[in-house]
Amino acid sequence: MADRPADGPGVTARVRAATAGLRARLTRADAAAVLLAVGGGLLAAGVATQLFPYRSPNHDEAVYLQQAAMLLDGQLVVRPPVPESFRPWFFVRAPDGALYPKYAPVPAAVFAAGAALGAPWLSLVVVAAAVVGLTHLTVREAFDARVGAVAAALVLASPLFVVQSGVFLPYAVTAAFELLFAAAYLRGDRTGSRRWAALSGAAIGVAWFARPYTATLFAAPFVLQAAWRIGRPREDRPTVAGRLDRPALARSLVTAAVGLAGVAVALGYNAALTGDPLTFPYQAFAPRDGIGFGRRALLGHAVEYTPSVAVAANARVLSAFFTDWVAGGLVGSLLAAVGLGALGRRALTGGRVDSRRIVLVGLGASVTLGNVYFWGNLNVLGDPTAPGDGLLAALGPYYHYDLLVPTAALAAYAVVLAGDLATAVVRGRTSTDRQAAAVLAAIAVAGTAVVAVPATAALAEPLQRNAETTAAYEQAYEPVEKRSFDDALVFLPTPYGPWLNHPFQALRNDPDYAGEVVYALRENQFAVVDAFPDRTLYRYAYRGAWAPTAGETVEPRLRRIRHVSGDRVTVETTLGVPAEARSVSVRLSTDEGSALYAAAGTPDTVDLSLVVEGDRVGLRGPVDRVGDAAPVPVGERETVRLVVYVSTTGTDAFSYRVDVPVRREAGGVRALTPYTEVCMVPARCGGEAAYVPGTTDDGVSVDVSVRASNGTATRRGRG
Repeated sequence: MADRPADGPGVTARVRAATAGLRARLTRADAAAVLLAVGGGLLAAGVATQLFPYRSPNHDEAVYLQQAAMLLDGQLVVRPPVPESFRPWFFVRAPDGALYPKYAPVPAAVFAAGAALGAPWLSLVVVAAAVVGLTHLTVREAFDARVGAVAAALVLASPLFVVQSGVFLPYAVTAAFELLFAAAYLRGDRTGSRRWAALSGAAIGVAWFARPYTATLFAAPFVLQAAWRIGRPREDRPTVAGRLDRPALARSLVTAAVGLAGVAVALGYNAALTGDPLTFPYQAFAPRDGIGFGRRALLGHAVEYTPSVAVAANARVLSAFFTDWVAGGLVGSLLAAVGLGALGRRALTGGRVDSRRIVLVGLGASVTLGNVYFWGNLNVLGDPTAPGDGLLAALGPYYHYDLLVPTAALAAYAVVLAGDLATAVVRGRTSTDRQAAAVLAAIAVAGTAVVAVPATAALAEPLQRNAETTAAYEQAYEPVEKRSFDDALVFLPTPYGPWLNHPFQALRNDPDYAGEVVYALRENQFAVVDAFPDRTLYRYAYRGAWAPTAGETVEPRLRRIRHVSGDRVTVETTLGVPAEARSVSVRLSTDEGSALYAAAGTPDTVDLSLVVEGDRVGLRGPVDRVGDAAPVPVGERETVRLVVYVSTTGTDAFSYRVDVPVRREAGGVRALTPYTEVCMVPARCGGEAAYVPGTTDDGVSVDVSVRASNGTATRRGRG
């Protein structure tokens, strides 16, 4: 007999048999659900790469992506060379100077898997497909395959799912693990399998590690169902001990034991970072953040979160959820109400209602009631008096993400019941199967349109809103994207305070600060330059109000800067004076003192030389000192400021502002190329009035340079 390869026809036959068995078990509804899951993944890819290429208005995305990069490098903390200049958004500063994220690492670990493959959004594809597919499996266990497939379709069509599918936030990730728990738990409850019970425990343990309170709310109705299952009364169990369902008890203990292992890991993570297993990183960041009534606070934002405030805020969030963020909007919500009513009618008329269906209804209740206790639902509204304000308008009621499943399940149940009723009526009133099929197809098309039209309308607004924000981001990032960096250091502005990645999410550092470009804040700039002595220096600035979510765009500028040192530093400044100017005055100031000057007449340009030597700064040019002629002192670490006021016709005026970073040392003086602004509106001066050539009126211009002069000055870096 001829030899046969070990992996030959025998293996092929087994594969064919397994495939045939799978095909036999898959119903048409299951096959449709598979296609829907694939569609969910493709949708996530499109939303992530096309709608949110620069990330969403929720800057927490940068936290998770930064954390994902850290995990890929095997780091739980980062240790920047100058902590105050490199603190990322929502990172906690430990006593030893290390920085760590306020969020649990589970979502970041999921995103890291995609990053390891070259594109973090690949993780979003898998998560979105899992949410859709596991919705089907969960609802199929509670109802049947048809209801499961329709529920999966409704989740896929929900604006909240669509928008959240393309963002690096924890809500869909946590929901995927929760749904895996739900599907495995219900499967184990039906089959008596302890393996499914173990899988459910592992899934809820991971979900708890990701978002403890969210996972607790999700698991609560399942825990109650398990308790009822264990101790439910039965006639064949005469004693209290005998009434316990021992197999159900064993499965529940398996689920609990494995789930508690996930809790233990989370507490261990807390201990490693905060030093206390019961102190979560978000509590270390802001002790009054999180669940509970009373005074709640995060950074500079604080409120008195009373039960009445909580109920009012959650009522608004739920109203938005059921009108704008579920499939079909109000139509979809009405279908869910019909499904709930059908279950209630069955129970009231003496019919048996599967406890697993009650679990899904309970899930809706636990998520709704539990969120009242969380003040984040007030924060997503932004300004409660301004419609369309806050992250709710752009990203939806994401704290209620878990409500999608029970809502979709109940709506799908109503759809299937209606379909069965329509089928019975049509077939009873038509003479042939072909006629019945045609009528039913027409009804299906009409029904789909009834849901699709409001769903499309509801989705259009957040898509347009986010597209406008992305367009504003695209313009803001343009000079950075056009530049090819090679060992660069870029200083960034701080419109929202001393944080990296807030708002500039796309400009993130590698965990080891060794990438082609390093981004830093304008804090302690000379220490940053010293930490990266061989990098080319740049400064990113912009002109205009930073409000991308309001449709505002800015005029950005990325400027190469120099770093010089010597016994004396000179800043040469040439400022344009419009023809209609009436007068020009100058103020030179430091933290230690100031001096006033007046220009003689109104020349076309004002040429000034600012000279820093020793512990004094002086001004040379066509200006005369006003008042006291004492020299202006310079501190050891200063921003020397030159403000030139130009008065034009009537009461109109504008000013130039030239900020020169200066540091005195034993060997002389160091300086960086000045930061220059043209301040047409005083309130915007100091961050939103950067001079960008070609963006201001005729006659307004700025030309500055910095040099060290004594013949021995050294030029630091390559800026």
